[in-house]
Parts: sequence; C-alpha cells; structure tokens
Amino acid sequence: MRLFWSVILPLLFVPPWEGLPQQRLFDPSLRFSVAPVALYPGAPGRRRIGALVFERGYRLTSGDPAFGGFSAMQTDGRAFTLLSDSGQGIRFTLDARGRLGAPAIFHLPAVPRGGWRGEDRDSEALTRDPAGHLWVAFETRNEIWRYAPGFARAEGHVAPPAMAGWDENRGAEAFARLASGRFVAIDENEVAPGAGCEGLVFLADPVRHPRRAFRFRYVPPKGYKPTDMAELPDGRLVLLNRRADLTDGFTVIVTLLPKDAIRPGARVVGRPIARFAAPALHDNFEAVAAVREGGAIKLWIASDDNQSLFEASLLLEFRLDEAALAPPRAPITPPRRRG
Repeated sequence: MRLFWSVILPLLFVPPWEGLPQQRLFDPSLRFSVAPVALYPGAPGRRRIGALVFERGYRLTSGDPAFGGFSAMQTDGRAFTLLSDSGQGIRFTLDARGRLGAPAIFHLPAVPRGGWRGEDRDSEALTRDPAGHLWVAFETRNEIWRYAPGFARAEGHVAPPAMAGWDENRGAEAFARLASGRFVAIDENEVAPGAGCEGLVFLADPVRHPRRAFRFRYVPPKGYKPTDMAELPDGRLVLLNRRADLTDGFTVIVTLLPKDAIRPGARVVGRPIARFAAPALHDNFEAVAAVREGGAIKLWIASDDNQSLFEASLLLEFRLDEAALAPPRAPITPPRRRG
C-alpha cells in the first residue's frame, strides 16, 4: 500500500507534461486575471490565522494551460514579479481595490544548459538588491544566476561547491539576499530526520564569491520542508514550511527566526506563527515576500499550482500582528489583606 501511494501522490501534484523533452512555455499572447478569495471560504468574515491577519487575497487564472507554477516572488506591495518554476513569469500591479494593471509575461534571458528541458529551467527562488539586480536559484541544477535589472540579460552564474551534494529537485528552495549584503540558501532536505536542513550563508554575491560562505542547520517543523524565505524590515527571517499528504493535502507552517540567529555551525529552530490547513485556504505555498507599510509589516504569500486541477495560483496578503507574538503577561495578584 505504501508503494501504491508513493506512486499516486506525485501524479496528483505534477503537470501532465512533466518529464517531456521540451519545457512548455507561456503563450506570448497570454492573458490572466485575478479574482478575490476569502481566507476561510466557509466563513468570509474570519480573518485571523495564528499571528497573521488576512488583508486580502486573489486567485490568478488564465486560459493558457501552461500558466501557473509560481514558486518565487518580489513585490513592494503594489508592483509584483512572480517567477514560475519553469524560467518564466508574470509582472503586474495591484491597487488597493484589487484592480490589475500593466499585466505582462517574461522569460528569463538565459538559464542552465540552454533551458530546453524542464529540469534546466527549475527556477525556485528569487531575490534582488536595492539597485534592481536579481538572483535566481535553480533547484535541480543547484546553480545561482544573476540578472541585470528587469531580467534584461544574464550577468553570471555559478554552481557553488558547497551546494554540490544537495539532491536534485530538492536543492535551494529557500534563498534570500539580506540587507547586510549576505545571501542565505537552505536545502529542502533534512540531513537526517530531526537533524535539520543544511543552510549556507554567502558573505557576498555568491556568483562572484561562491566559496565565501559558512554552513548552519535549519530545523523545520516535524514533517515539513522549507520552500521559501524573506527578510523582514527589522532583520528577522520568515520561512514557509510545507507538507503534502493525501489526508490533508498541502499544509504550511510559517516560522520566524530572530535577527542574527544564523551563525557558523548554528542549529536554528523557527518559531511557528501560523499554520495553513483546513478550514482555511491551504495550498502549495512556495513564495513569500515582506514589505513595510506605515508602521505595519505585511507578508505576501503565493502558491505554486503545478498546473494541477487540485491546486490554485493564490496570492494572499497578511499583516503581522506583533501583539500576538508578545509573551503573555503574568497575572497581577492583588496583595492579601491582613487581619
């Protein structure tokens, strides 16, 4: 029975052309739209999930069967870049009323080995610097590529020696540039059950300095794998951790790491702040971005639908409720009266 489900489960969550020689690309005339969704479909007024407060959410759809697969994201809260796991993506703007503007598609100008096969285009993570330069982590090939602003051209790429042992299709799912100029990459696989996932901190641009790095371990919630990460404006790190099974489908736990928790040789455990499971929307969440709006920290989370009928391309906005993260205050006991 275990063998049976090990065969069936992957078939439910992968597109029908997976493994074919040529990667299917977005149609140049592709059009897409967004439609509002509720966090709790059965209770639209319910807006809290753990320490996150739901602000708004959308389902992205298109008539193109290749549409979707979004596994990485960059946003300032209004302009969005969603990168799929096939080396292509979409750009658009969203105003406060959810009106879609300037929709466009793009293809990465260069990818590993020419990008003819799907495994060569497996772009799983995206990050950028203040000047607009972009870095993409390719999971299957364990390579990192740097691109000029707007993906105008490829500027360089590297297969970091420290990532050489990471499994194909389970490599750098989580990857982010920090405000300090360092880059963090985390392997999707645990070294051993409970031992944590191997992580690397590159002290500078990994494309230029792939050997200037140190190792650490990230311990995800039991049974979960890290799928993306982002740095909050205050230096903390937020991570998405995903699990898939036939009972619950996809469930995701969001964890927070304190600022400066990652050090050479450290074993870091995130603090769970939200769990996406029924009756809330729960899908294959693979992309997260953080922005500051006024005095609030907003998280945008997107899902990879794998071009599957059982999944959706979701884009959700949350406000981080700092009060919910504060330790509970000890009750004040009034002094006892004497006499």
